[in-house]
Amino acid sequence: MGSMDREQQGRQVVAACQDPRTEELRGATAQLRRRLAAHRTEFPDRAVAEDELAAIGAMAREGAPDQGRLRRSLLLVAASLGSVSAFAAELARLRAAVELFGTGAGG
Repeated sequence: MGSMDREQQGRQVVAACQDPRTEELRGATAQLRRRLAAHRTEFPDRAVAEDELAAIGAMAREGAPDQGRLRRSLLLVAASLGSVSAFAAELARLRAAVELFGTGAGG
């Protein structure tokens, strides 16, 4: 059954790659993660930002991120990194990528 699981995951990855919103989310997440890794200055909530970026990356790989969870992760990343001006451009790109999935106004 391991091959079935891999086959299903492969289909999910292909589906995720076909959605430009997911591709942008993956790209924005990867860019911010690289920028954060290169930033040598420590700050109190760095681990929170890293964990939430990992969660966003996982959601993007799955292909259909839950809007509520995605927005919660974005808020945590923004709260963790918002005071570090070096991340402003990457954080803005991530926010725009999350907004591609809708506002979630229905709930």
